[in-house]
Amino acid sequence: MGDDEAVSPKDRFLTVYGRKPVLEALADTGLEVDKVILADTARGPGATEIQRAAKAAGVPVQRASAHRVKVLAGNGKQDQGVLADVVAPRMRSLAAALEDRRPPARVLLLDGITTPANVGMILRTATAAGLEGVVVPRRGVAALDPLVVKASAGVAFRAPVLRCGSAREAAELLTEAGYSLYALGASAKTTLYNADLPQRAAFVLGAETAGVGEEVGELVTEWLSIPMPGDVESLNVSAAAAVLSFELVRRAVS
Repeated sequence: MGDDEAVSPKDRFLTVYGRKPVLEALADTGLEVDKVILADTARGPGATEIQRAAKAAGVPVQRASAHRVKVLAGNGKQDQGVLADVVAPRMRSLAAALEDRRPPARVLLLDGITTPANVGMILRTATAAGLEGVVVPRRGVAALDPLVVKASAGVAFRAPVLRCGSAREAAELLTEAGYSLYALGASAKTTLYNADLPQRAAFVLGAETAGVGEEVGELVTEWLSIPMPGDVESLNVSAAAAVLSFELVRRAVS
């Protein structure tokens, strides 16, 4: 099994960092916090408040070097010496989802979307629409951090996130599992509304400016357009994801 296919510890948790996000996670009775990691340099009222909140929630606190906390948080400027691993009950590896007895029928695949606000809004929209999976690669897409959680209004914690190494790896796994890959393109003659979609379909959402990358694009089965009678060239990727997600809902209930 290659590095890209290996299951990462991050396939179980969303890591939040910074005093306020950690305290909010500890105070939310609907969340399960696995552990809090506090820098050994953290002292004073802020550190005491976090330790008190963790004890009240029954969450263990581990001490680590400030450098280790920065590495684990992935954000040395905003971690404030503390992070928490929050259990994401619906998050798992893409490989595990595809091996399930009932794999997800329709999934979104994020490719190169680096703006946390867009990733967060896509997770919120997809969860609201009842989609069974949003593939969020560990590389090339915004990290699932407090900015994403905030943009999702907290929904990211319970979103059906599927993890893998890269978008290309995900596209290959999905193709091998019998999924047809679709991507949105303004010039496509077939529209999202009249496309004949198979039982298993994955929809690639490309980067904010560059669109779907070439490595993934060459595996796309068909390109689909969203009809736009107005004089606008394209939609923001999170808006396009909303149109797509609720077209799938419309088809399911019609």
